[in-house]
Order: sequence, then C-alpha cells, then structure tokens
Amino acid sequence: LRGLQVVEHCCSVTSLQLGETMPNIAKDMDTLSFRTPLGVCAGITPFNFPAMIPLWMFPVALVCGNTYVVKPSERDPGACMMLVDMLREAGAPDGVVNVIHGAHDAVNFICDHPDIKAISFVGSDQAGQYIYERGSRHGKRVQANMGAKNHGVIMP
Repeated sequence: LRGLQVVEHCCSVTSLQLGETMPNIAKDMDTLSFRTPLGVCAGITPFNFPAMIPLWMFPVALVCGNTYVVKPSERDPGACMMLVDMLREAGAPDGVVNVIHGAHDAVNFICDHPDIKAISFVGSDQAGQYIYERGSRHGKRVQANMGAKNHGVIMP
C-alpha cells in the first residue's frame, strides 16, 4: 500500500510541476522557475521490498517527464516485472519504463551509460557507496538510500 500511495500522489503532481513566478522581487526584477525533465533516469531496487521501492521510483520519474530504466534485485524480479506489465496494460508506450536484469554488470551499465542522467538506489551501504561513487564520477545525480532503518530522534 505504501507504493500505491506514491502512485496516487503522482496523479496529482502535475500542478506542482508548473514552476513558480515571483514578480517584483526587486526593482524591475521578476524570477521564474522552470522544471525540466532530465531525460533517462534509472533505479536499482532491493530484494526486501520488491514492489514498494519500484513504485517509489518510476511513477515519479514518469510524471516529471522522464523515461526510466529499473533494475530489480536479481533475487526477486517478479514483482517489478508485474508492475511494468500493468503499466503497459494501462497504456504506457513501449520504452517509457524499461527493465534490465542482472547483478554487478547491470549496475555498472547504469552507472556508466552516458544517456542515464540520474540514479536512485535503495539497498545496502556497501552497494550504495559503490553506486554513488561510480555514478557521480560520470556526472550523474545519484540518490543512495543505504541501510535504511526506522530512525527516530529522542528528545527530553
């Protein structure tokens, strides 16, 4: 259900993507912001949340105007494949979301390919540090959520 909550939010995100206008911030000066797609983005997902994490990734990328390459965990790729099949049945054009399978070589492909502009990763610290270092070395935006647990702040 957590993954579907993100999909539900994505259905309303288009109004948030309009950008902002702030007129008269100074004499004869206005500011405008434009949100533009990056192009091809990619996600590398963990084995322990095979449906939720892909749903945190590709729906957001799509509504922001990007295409997506997702690499599910080689340990349980079935849930991700089912999600992409459902996306296709819902009418998404071929090539909007693509799935690649594999382990180390598939990760290196994502980190190295010049057309992929951003990577989202959820998984272990060791893999995340590797993906962050290799992907950012190639000029990609890398989001690495590593070793996630339920964090808390304890106050008096």
